[in-house]
Amino acid sequence: MRLTVGFFETVEAEMAFMDTLVLYLLAMFAIAFVALMLGLAAPYGRYAAGASALFGFEVPGLFAWVVQEMPNLLAVVICSCFFANKRCLDSSPNQLLLLMFTVHYINRTLVFPFRIRGGKPSKLMPFLMATAFCTVNGYLQARTLTYIIVYPEAWLFHPQFVAGVVVFFTGFALNLHHDAILRDLRKPGETGYKIPRGGLFDYVSGANFLSEIIEWTGFALAAGSKPAVCFAITTALNIGPRAVQHHQWYLTKFDDYPKERKALIPYLF
Repeated sequence: MRLTVGFFETVEAEMAFMDTLVLYLLAMFAIAFVALMLGLAAPYGRYAAGASALFGFEVPGLFAWVVQEMPNLLAVVICSCFFANKRCLDSSPNQLLLLMFTVHYINRTLVFPFRIRGGKPSKLMPFLMATAFCTVNGYLQARTLTYIIVYPEAWLFHPQFVAGVVVFFTGFALNLHHDAILRDLRKPGETGYKIPRGGLFDYVSGANFLSEIIEWTGFALAAGSKPAVCFAITTALNIGPRAVQHHQWYLTKFDDYPKERKALIPYLF
């Protein structure tokens, strides 16, 4: 992997800046993980209603989702079109990794939110925090793949890269499948909640969250970079507790909720 000079005076200076961002993200998400596991529910979706006024006013769900996810795509466009290193753009592994990141966020930003039925609002604070994270993470991932690291063509056939790509697209397919299951629970115009069934939902309450964790674990494996590994870890720290909260919520709301289901990991947790 060959490094090139970037926005900063030297590539080493930008890498040091990126390393600092990675450490800050890991520290903040570790703190958030503890808070979430202790019972704090991030006030968006089903948990927005009745949340403390300290979290700010409610933001429409569709608007919040599109705006907070958009920085990832903007980062790819800006870094690729205006600040790219040609050797990165010519590298097949770089291209594939950038495609993986972009395909996910095209779905998350431009497809998924427009297909949700009965979407709930978000409080202002989590909306702003999500937007800030996506801005920083979009920079880290896009900048690394378009300027900082040039993967050799041989990396395309390395077992680690191949395994990571397979894991990523497996998680991506599972994510699409379980999002569809959740979406189809409601008929047009319905806003209530029902018990999801099918796929990994027969084993865990957070099948959609597990799918996304699988995705970014594969991405981190294929990329092998600090930003990619950070993204996989922060994803798990963020949506792992969300799966636990959903599981507890389902058990409270539905008397006939399957007791054999786990929260996030089949048969274990």
